This record gives sequence, structure tokens and C-alpha cells, in this order.
Amino acid sequence: MTSTVTPPLGDTERKPGRTPAAAPGAATRRKRGDGRFVAVCLLPALALFALFMIWPTLSVFRMSLYSWSGFSAQERFVGLDNFAKLLDDQQFLRSFQNTVALLVIVTVVTMGLGLALAAVMTRQKLRGRNLYRFVLYIPNVLSVVVIAAIFSAVYDQENGLINGTLRLLSLDGLQQVWLGDQSVVIYSVAFAMVWQALGYYMVIYMASMASVPEELYEASALDGAGAGRQFFTITLPLIWETLRTTLTFFILSAVNLSFVLVRAMTGGGPDGSSDVLLSYMYQQAYTNSSYGYGMAIGVVVFAFSFLVSLLVSRATRRPPLQY
Repeated sequence: MTSTVTPPLGDTERKPGRTPAAAPGAATRRKRGDGRFVAVCLLPALALFALFMIWPTLSVFRMSLYSWSGFSAQERFVGLDNFAKLLDDQQFLRSFQNTVALLVIVTVVTMGLGLALAAVMTRQKLRGRNLYRFVLYIPNVLSVVVIAAIFSAVYDQENGLINGTLRLLSLDGLQQVWLGDQSVVIYSVAFAMVWQALGYYMVIYMASMASVPEELYEASALDGAGAGRQFFTITLPLIWETLRTTLTFFILSAVNLSFVLVRAMTGGGPDGSSDVLLSYMYQQAYTNSSYGYGMAIGVVVFAFSFLVSLLVSRATRRPPLQY
């Protein structure tokens, strides 16, 4: 006679290697707990961002509508009068032109040389390639104020490296007062900006080019493509997203960099010929006691930077390539 053992009520047959599914309520509570943890972690950063970025930005917009010296307790609402005044301010227009000129010159030269140097160091077998990369990257490690001091010495009329070299080569007629001549001062500042940024972007492009498969170059070489054609048909399209990102980032950083170099190297001189938007804003807000007017210039800088970034992003947009 055989007997059958009936399992206890509620006991279920389990398969090896499987665990019972968690209750839906437990998963929901776990997700809520994760969300609260993320919120707690982000809260300090968001609070600091709001305190030191959002609130000062809103204050700039508000103060651009007032006439205020920056020191007195009296603020007079003037509406859009500060912006109307900008249209008749010849020095503001000159500063705006200098800013645009620097952005165009420095962006084209830095991006072009950065791409060319990255392509040469990536595709060509150069001896001492790491040394070249290290030397070109050094300016990015230095403080901008240090770079301004270096180039002030290089451009010195009497003892500077450039004029001294020209005298040594008996080319005295090419000597210039590099930081004192209105016709060349903005180009002198532009050269310093290029020297500071070139190595940084070259290294970024080298890293991006290193990810391009070597098989593509080998196949194109078999089809008779030279180095130049390979660069424009393989390298450039495949690093396009990196180029777009760095281009937008560089334009925004160049606006700030131009202010520091102009303030440290020329102070806006001679006779305001090297002023850029931010240096002129600083002069109006903190030197001429026209704080409201200076904040109006700050609003223009904000709008200009945002608009240029948007236009560059739209103009360089293209479908991503896959390989």
C-alpha cells in the first residue's frame, strides 16, 4: 500500500535557479527611493547653480532697465533707453566689430590649424610626435594672465622678441608698435588667442581621429585616394560631431577669453581700438559708474553669444555617419 504526501497549502513547486518575483509594490517603492536619492544628490548643485548663475543672469536683465551708478541707493527705471543709447554709441559699435573680427579670425585659424596638425600627427609617422603634442598643449595649462604677460613682452617695441628678430634680420621697416598701433593691435590679440587654444583642440581632434578605422584609409588608398582626399572624404565626415561640439564651445569661450587678454595686454587701448564687448561693458559698469548701461551691454553679449551658437549648431547639422 502506497501513501501520497500532499504538500502544505501555499507551497509551490520551484524550479532550480529561479526566485519568486518581487511584488509590484516593492518595485514602485524602490523606484521612488532611487528618485529621492537622486534628488537629494542634485539639490546642492542645483541650489548653487541657481544662486550663482540663474539669479545673477536675471539681475543683469533687470538692471539693464535702470539707470544706476552702481554705488548709490537710488535706481531710476528708464525702460529700454539704455538699449536705444547703444545704437548711437560709436565705441560700443567699435567694440562689437572687434568682437566679431576676433571670433571669425581666431575660430577659423584655430580650428583649421588644429585639424591640420591633428591629421598630420595622426596619419603621419613623425619622430617625437608625443613631444610635439606636449609642447603645443603647454599654453592651455598656463593661466590666461600669464599668457598676456608673455605676449606683452614678445610685442614690446624696444626689447620684444618680434622687433628684435626683425632688427637682427635687417628688416627694420617691418617693425611695429604691436600693442600701440590701431591698425595691428586687434591682430596681435588674435594671435595670442590662437596660441593659447590651438594645442587643446588639436589634442581633441587627434583623439577623435584615432577612432576612425584604419581599414577605410587602406581601402581608399587602393582606389588611388591621396592624403588630402582621405582627409576630406573620410576623416572630416567621421569626426564631424566632434567638430560641431568644439566649434560651439570655442565660440562661447573665445568671447570670455578676449576680455581677459584685452584687459591684461592693452586695457582697451590705444584709444579704445582694441576694446571688445565685455571689456567695454566692464569699463562702463565699474569705471564710468554707468552700471545700468553696462548691464545693457551684458544683455547684448548674452543674446549675441546665444544667437551665434544657435546659428552655428543649425548650420553644421547633418545626419550622423555610421561605419
